[in-house]
Amino acid sequence: MIIQYGQALSNYLYDVFVAKFDFWLAFGLVAQLFFTARFLVQWIASERAGNSVVPMAFWFCSMGGGLMTLVYGVVKREPVIILGQALATIIYIRNIMLIIKNRGRASKTLDR
Repeated sequence: MIIQYGQALSNYLYDVFVAKFDFWLAFGLVAQLFFTARFLVQWIASERAGNSVVPMAFWFCSMGGGLMTLVYGVVKREPVIILGQALATIIYIRNIMLIIKNRGRASKTLDR
């Protein structure tokens, strides 16, 4: 029984990641990696500062990865991805606008 589940999982993973591999799958994976990189950026900045901070690069990774994921969702006709990323991207852009607007004042965002 366990062997059957293992084979079924293996067949599923092969179908999803190998048999259906194309440009858009590669694009979607790169988009997700770019989006996920924002957490690494935030973690490194926080460790350097000695407290929790959100660097400007976090918002650019969020926006870039979000836009790429949105494009992927539109091409693949995935309504959950389209709705989620369209709304989130608006928030990322607005945060960047607020940071730039308030750059002369004290900001809770690092410029690195």
